[in-house]
Amino acid sequence: MPEARIHSFAPVVGQAPQLLVLGSMPSVASLRAGQYYGNPRNHFWHLMADVLGEPSVPQAYGERLAMLMRHGVALWDALESCVRPGSLDGDITAAQPNDIAGLVRAHPTIRAVACNGRAAQSALVRYQHLPEPQPRRILLPSSSPVPTRAMRAYADRLAAWLVLRDVLDG
Repeated sequence: MPEARIHSFAPVVGQAPQLLVLGSMPSVASLRAGQYYGNPRNHFWHLMADVLGEPSVPQAYGERLAMLMRHGVALWDALESCVRPGSLDGDITAAQPNDIAGLVRAHPTIRAVACNGRAAQSALVRYQHLPEPQPRRILLPSSSPVPTRAMRAYADRLAAWLVLRDVLDG
């Protein structure tokens, strides 16, 4: 029996976003929860709260989204749908992209697109031609809790993610 096609969520975009954070495709836990970064072990919400200078991560999902929008951060996934058993980006097949270029055209205040991991960056490069002037592209280490050789601890990831402050302050 073929694997079922999974779909990403709608974009989260406030009034005048400056930064678009782009994931690849929601994990199984996120899809089950119906929330971006719904796996409680994923570091995304803690990273964003620290980058944005918030004292803590809001508990309610709606408040988490409001925190991003209040600071000019939009959120989406590079892929609209794909086939993927489990949550590993390396297992993605039959990918269909979201219209990232269209979102950027519709929101010309976006100055940078930050890719949460290499899979998001690869999909962005493969499927999108961003409008001129092109927003700055930033590759971030994945917010996944799985340690890598270069990203052993939360502090390692946070040090890399702090580059986002340049976009939001500038």
